[in-house]
Amino acid sequence: MLEHFHVRKEDEVRVMPDDLRRTVTRVFEKMGMPGEDAALAADALVASDVRGVDTHGVSNMLRIYVRYFGEGALNPRPNWRVVRESASTATIDSDGGLGLVVAPKAMEIAIEKAKKVGMGAVTVGNGRHLGMAAYHAMLALPHDMIGYCITGGGANTVPTFGAEPRIGANPHAWAVPADREPPFVLDISSSAVAANKIALARRNGVPVLPGLLAAEDGTPIMEEIPAPELENLRMLPVGSTRELGSHKGYGLAVVAQVFTGILATGEFGRVAFGRGRMCHFLAAYNIEAFTDVARFKRDMDAFLRYLRQTPPMPGQERVYYAGLPEYEESLVRMERGIPLHREVVEWFDSITEELGIERLVR
Repeated sequence: MLEHFHVRKEDEVRVMPDDLRRTVTRVFEKMGMPGEDAALAADALVASDVRGVDTHGVSNMLRIYVRYFGEGALNPRPNWRVVRESASTATIDSDGGLGLVVAPKAMEIAIEKAKKVGMGAVTVGNGRHLGMAAYHAMLALPHDMIGYCITGGGANTVPTFGAEPRIGANPHAWAVPADREPPFVLDISSSAVAANKIALARRNGVPVLPGLLAAEDGTPIMEEIPAPELENLRMLPVGSTRELGSHKGYGLAVVAQVFTGILATGEFGRVAFGRGRMCHFLAAYNIEAFTDVARFKRDMDAFLRYLRQTPPMPGQERVYYAGLPEYEESLVRMERGIPLHREVVEWFDSITEELGIERLVR
């Protein structure tokens, strides 16, 4: 994540991952979730913070989930079920369950199918937000599989040349195992920036960079502006303008909507996806079905080293590949703790007192 969005040193409070996970689990339990589901949701949420993906961790998302539970927009005990199935596919009705819980279970189904027939794909309708898409894709890694996760819904992004938001930020995530190298993990929004980065910018008191948002009439804003409220966002697709390739981000968002909402339930657009409604697509590809696993992982190591050993351009120290910065940041945060903004810690103090549970340890 760009330094622009990181918590400033003077505002950060370090919290150890296990302490944060324990408190978040208790909050989810107080929302009515069964203990096992609460622990799974907390692990998915905190994993984002551990990897430095603060946009989808506790800072932005937990308070939204708490509000949605209170409004009845989230079902704490969903009766999710498979409504259509083949040897390699399944369609799930999520029953309004939090994607942090239902998506990992959908990926488990995809993995089991991939063990039997080489590939497994599951689409999830009537779902809710699943947090960091990479978390669910990465569940395939221990099984020597390539994981893929898409989530789609809502409308906060304008199409290329469009004046009104008609598509969501709709991220895609891939996770590819290696041997000695950290895995390749690409998690990208179809919009020029994840909407939650605007929330980080507001909290940190920094402006929004050029090329991320559109004006009210859809015109790309190509200068710094103060971070607006999330309810008023008009995001630009990846590429920002047609000349810079916004049609590619626009296309990625449409593909995501097809594989998630359209394939699952036919849903799309702002009206269909109110109050956190999302649809998901998860897939697992069994490497053994395609080639020798050891050979593949050895070659991935060689490929990833080839990429990161690229001579850097002037002014840069090194070249990364997707997943490497997050892996390195996770090592630091596991040892030193997760840097939360003091405003987030104050929210934790307020909600734990309100719910009658132990305060967050820091």
